[in-house]
Order: sequence, then C-alpha cells, then structure tokens
Amino acid sequence: MTLGSDQFALDHPWALALLPLPLLAWLLLPAYRPPGVALRLPALGRLTAGAGAAPPAAARLGRWRAAMALLAWALLVIALAAPVRIEPPLTRETGGRDVLLALDLSGSMATEDMAGPDGGRLSRLDAARAVLKQFVARRKDDRLGLIVFGSAAFVLAPFTRDHDALLALLDETFPRMAGPQTMLGDAIGLAAQSFERAQVSGRLLVLLTDGNDTGSRVPPARAAAIAAGFGVKIDAVSLGDPAAAGETALDLAALDAIAAATHGAHLHADDPAALAEAYRQIDAMEPTPAQAVSWRPRSPLFAWPLGGFAGLAVLLLGPGLAPAGRRAA
Repeated sequence: MTLGSDQFALDHPWALALLPLPLLAWLLLPAYRPPGVALRLPALGRLTAGAGAAPPAAARLGRWRAAMALLAWALLVIALAAPVRIEPPLTRETGGRDVLLALDLSGSMATEDMAGPDGGRLSRLDAARAVLKQFVARRKDDRLGLIVFGSAAFVLAPFTRDHDALLALLDETFPRMAGPQTMLGDAIGLAAQSFERAQVSGRLLVLLTDGNDTGSRVPPARAAAIAAGFGVKIDAVSLGDPAAAGETALDLAALDAIAAATHGAHLHADDPAALAEAYRQIDAMEPTPAQAVSWRPRSPLFAWPLGGFAGLAVLLLGPGLAPAGRRAA
C-alpha cells in the first residue's frame, strides 16, 4: 500500500491467516454453557417483542463485548503481521577501489639528497612521507593499506577507511625499520596475498622504491605475474639518481616490466616536486569509481495495533464490560 511517498508492508503477512480463527472456533466448538439451574421460558422473546420492550441490558452488553473482542483480536493479528512503513529511498556515494601503498624502507631511504621547502635537505623517506600524505588526502573514499619493505616485507596497515590511523602508522616509519636491503619481489608477493581477500575489483598497488631487488624469494617479475592474476594493477614510482651504482642502483628496466605486466605505469622522480607530480598523475590515472548504494529505511509500526489491543483488553476486563461472576450466597 502506498500513501504519498511512503509505502506500507507486512513483514509477516502469513499472520493474517489467523484472522478467521474466532469464527472457526464459534462454528466448530460447542457453545459454552455455565453450570447451574435455570428456568427456560421459550416464549419470553415473543412476549417481550410483542410488548415493545427493549432487549435485556445483558444482551446488548454481550453484543458490544463480542464486537470489541473481535476488534481486539484483529488488532493483535495485525501486530503479529509486523506492519512497517517503507520510507523514500536514500542514496549514498561510496568509493569502489582498494589501494595498497608499498613503501621502501631500505637503508638508502635515509639518504638526504632531496631539497626541502626551506632550502634544506630532506631524506628520501621524509620526502616520500610528505607526498604520500597528500595522496591519501585525495583518496577520501578508498580503502587504503600500507606495506613497508626492506630485508623483509610487512603489512603495516591492512585495508581501512580510517585514513588517520594509517597516517599515524606512516609517521612511525624510519629507514632500516624492516632491514637494510630491498626485497622488492617479496613486497609485491605480499601485496598480491593482501588483495586476494580484497572486497572490490578495483585493485591498485602504488609501489615506491629507490633501489633494486637484492634477493627476494620471489623474483619481481614472477611476483608481478602473480599480482596480475589477482587483477592487481601496479603503478611503480622510482626515486633517486638513475646513474647510481651498487645496491643503491635503480633497476628502471625491472620497474618498467613490473608495471607493464599488470597494465600499470612506471614514473621516475629525482626530487620532491617530481615525486609529488608522479603521485598526482597516478591519482588522475586511477580515479575512484563512484558506486551508488541505495536503501529504503523501514520503520516498524506494530506498536500501534498492539497498543489498541491492550486498550481494548483493559476495557473488556474492566468492571463495566467483564462478564458477571457468581454472586456470593
């Protein structure tokens, strides 16, 4: 039933099958006759009708009691049917993407070769943290997670919409926190496992590193193939001097291959401004798909017929309408 913009429904419509129960009881069960001695006068009805006398007060009261009892029963059955008011639909826009941030915490991230806003020098980790905070602020509707890696990879923050908690954990990171090396392949493999339990299809790994893989149990190329099998897209960001040598050397070709295997992108940055621009590009390339969640609030209404039943029950059991009991001798 519709009234204006609201609709009304019954959560338990089967309860309405109980409505004819009093009628069935009246038809199928024998009439109740109180024990006692009475004098029957079959002609009393004709005599009173011929004399123009009104029906006895007890008969009129009995009819009122029966009508009120039937109404009380109907109200009780309606309450059992659980009526509800279905209000107009409400719609909320929600984000539909899980984004995992992977941050290199190897020893080289302590290198202070980044220009600060005041002209001083920043470590690579300080520059990365500042840019990641800006990135997180732009992804308001996404579930975000954080992986850190060095000689091993760890999930520092599982997927969450509590971005403040994630940023607090990000502030606690420091170089060599996970060891001095760069296990890039292990970090990608751990990310793939995390996405295996992700709730949505838009799976994105944003990987930041300033070095090359130094002995992962799972080679980066193999880990990228596994991630691609889970539908994970990897956008890689390399930070530092491409001409560096040794363990701090950047393997740009490997990062290109990782991004290509997952249909992602590889962006390089050698200063904080370029790093911020790289994350802005990723933000533009990977928009949050808007998903509309709609529902109709339901307000229970069973209290109204139940209250009516209680009121009629009080009247029926009150001194005015209650059946007369046996008088004391």
